[in-house]
Amino acid sequence: MSGERKILHADMDAFYASIEQRDDTALRGRPVVVAGASNRAVVAAASYEARKFGIRSAMSMRDALRHCPTVCRVNPRIDHYAKVSQQVFQIFNEFTPIVEGLSLDEAFLDVTNSLSLFGSEVEIARQIKLRVKNELNLTVSVGIAPNKLVAKIASDLDKPDGLFEVTHENMRQVLDPLPVSVIPGIGRVTLEQLQRAAIRTVRDLRQASDHVLEPIFGRFAHRTRERAAGIDDRPVTPFREEKSISAEITFDVDLADGRSLHRELLKLSERTANRLRKKQLFAGVLQLKIRDADFKTFSRQKAITPASNSTDVIYALSQQLLDNWLLEHPGTQIRLLGVGGGKLDAVEQADMFADNTNVVTSQVDRAVDLIRNRFGALAVNRARTLDDV
Repeated sequence: MSGERKILHADMDAFYASIEQRDDTALRGRPVVVAGASNRAVVAAASYEARKFGIRSAMSMRDALRHCPTVCRVNPRIDHYAKVSQQVFQIFNEFTPIVEGLSLDEAFLDVTNSLSLFGSEVEIARQIKLRVKNELNLTVSVGIAPNKLVAKIASDLDKPDGLFEVTHENMRQVLDPLPVSVIPGIGRVTLEQLQRAAIRTVRDLRQASDHVLEPIFGRFAHRTRERAAGIDDRPVTPFREEKSISAEITFDVDLADGRSLHRELLKLSERTANRLRKKQLFAGVLQLKIRDADFKTFSRQKAITPASNSTDVIYALSQQLLDNWLLEHPGTQIRLLGVGGGKLDAVEQADMFADNTNVVTSQVDRAVDLIRNRFGALAVNRARTLDDV
């Protein structure tokens, strides 16, 4: 079809776990998960050997061990994964400047204007896969389609180390038999509603009437039917504005006393502020996430005026929000805490010196950042974050 876009969705296979297996030969061929040290930690990634036991991302380590008692747990190395991700994206960008990163391990590539240089879209996908394998000793699965929606679905149809192309000619043949859950935005509750309406495949969804879909999707019924037909006009956007930066922790033991919670809150504030500074961003909104022992999740937020990436500013506001929540929920056991910054803006040099208080704080933060960047995250800590203080 003349003028048709050629979109690739490149998805690294079990990225974190594959890096660990690549770097440590003793882990190769074994079930591996990347997760924190406690049984309540959440699995960040699972190797394909681990997935055969039913282990998946976002599962607790307790459940992962129940599925496979001999699974190998490896501590996350996010900074290392980020460096490898940069190498992956360098390869992507050599084939097209139109690369939309979705995370460290996946991206959309619009190669429509690259065909005259590198050959067909299938040949480009093969070259990318070969480069990733030869240069990084990792594998990537690639889906090819006329649009982002179908390319993302296609990349999951031949994993791991796969390549799958969907065209206008074979689109219905490929999409129709698939379970309706492959359509983005259909979660567990919606899936249950669709199943009650006897809608189980993409074809069922594509052919469903407004009378059936509107009670489930409301004003989005027509758009959902279009997705089931493989219609998606969204362009590949090379720059995705970051909407928030955050850090969170799930505790080994539920916490209720204010001193322990404040100590953990300071650690989270430091991590969030450090990430903001690394990206040279100010946050205009402070976001607090709380999950209690009954798995109920609460969120609170407060404006940061002026916008800031100071650890002390972020901690002070998050402390206010937490203390107010504790007054409303006295004695509640807390399972998880999270601190985030939203309404992000690029740091302007003039704002850095808006008032003397912020200048001092920024200098302290910069000194801490320099030490940690050179000697590691544990090289220096605030006394208030230590258990014995």
